[in-house]
Amino acid sequence: MQTPHTGGDPQVVAQLGVGKSRALRRWLGRALALMALAAVVAGVFVWRSRVSKTTTESYVSSAVEQGDLRETVTATGTLSPLDSVQVGAEVTGRVLKVNVDVNDRVTAGQVLVEIDQEQLTARVEESQAQLRSAEASVKSARASVKEAELKAQRLRELGKRGLASAQELESAEATLERAKAQVGSAAAQVTVARAGLKSTKTSQSKASIKSPIDGIVLARSVEPGQTVTAGFQTPVLFTLARDITQMRLLVDVDEADVGKVKDGQPASFVVDAYPRRQFLSKVVRLNNLPKSGTTVITYEGLLTVDNSERLLRPGMTATATVVTREVQGVLTVPNAALRFRPTTTAGASQRGGGIPMPGFGRPPGMGGGPRPAGSAAPGAGTQKRSAAVYVLRDGKPARVAVEVGVTDGKRTEVRSNELGAGSEVITDVAETKK
Repeated sequence: MQTPHTGGDPQVVAQLGVGKSRALRRWLGRALALMALAAVVAGVFVWRSRVSKTTTESYVSSAVEQGDLRETVTATGTLSPLDSVQVGAEVTGRVLKVNVDVNDRVTAGQVLVEIDQEQLTARVEESQAQLRSAEASVKSARASVKEAELKAQRLRELGKRGLASAQELESAEATLERAKAQVGSAAAQVTVARAGLKSTKTSQSKASIKSPIDGIVLARSVEPGQTVTAGFQTPVLFTLARDITQMRLLVDVDEADVGKVKDGQPASFVVDAYPRRQFLSKVVRLNNLPKSGTTVITYEGLLTVDNSERLLRPGMTATATVVTREVQGVLTVPNAALRFRPTTTAGASQRGGGIPMPGFGRPPGMGGGPRPAGSAAPGAGTQKRSAAVYVLRDGKPARVAVEVGVTDGKRTEVRSNELGAGSEVITDVAETKK
């Protein structure tokens, strides 16, 4: 049998070319898949090589300084005048005239408000009439006494001669006694009428409301034409201050700080109106009775305020700083140095735990929450407490025991034979990878 020869058949040649093209495409697809897999493997290798780089620690340090340090307590409060008086209306009526306004200076006895006196004048006239009536009753009672005395005297004479009976004489004596009692009653009515007249005249005089002190008007709450009613509570028309050149600052001192605040300690305060200026002050008194109505226990402190420049106004909110203790020429370290602890065996760095120090480790929610910057911590400055700082020796942290004292919230007094001015103490750790 003869085998067919296809070498010269164009259709056969075309079919053979298509088969080769399909095989080539399959080969190229496998090659690209292998290349993608190799790229992924290479990427994983590079990433793991970067992750596996070793981590090294470098330490941040700060110098021990020698100088002065102040322990302070921070408290907020409100400015108020030393002596303020609320002036009210003691009588009811329509306001006819208001003679002063806010910020006006007044003198004692000056008329501030005039109230309509029409009803008060009528009451005075009524009281005067009642007094005249009572005085007339006294005169009538005295005349009755005189008449009864004469009649009793005649019956006594007639009785001696047997011309009047004993019964008539007894009746005359009783009439005389009743007349004398009527005089006493009428005299009492005169006293009552005089007191009523005096009261109505006093009320009439109070229709002109006068200033009780020399001072300045802080507030006014009355207008002409307004009707004021004096009832169980006196309506306040004005608030007067005797002198605003001398004021007071009432601050709320946290219960954790009352053991450090004493009378006579120097202080300063700032107000929002002059944030860049500090006003000098002094602690005058710290009340023993805590303030009620809040969940946080505070005690009210009184500070003096010199307002001779008249920059401060009553009602301003002030933040006061009381200097509770001051030391000079002591070694101080940043508070971060007392918080620092070197890396543990687990590889974690401790920056807040370890030995307690003044100002740290206060339970949250106790004594008013977070303490403002610059305020003293509980127990600071009252006694020496043990703590530790770390220094670098041969490239490694070495523990140095210290005694801590006063703190201002940023730096703390320390005592140690191993530290001196200029010594470097570790405050933090920085991690780098190689």
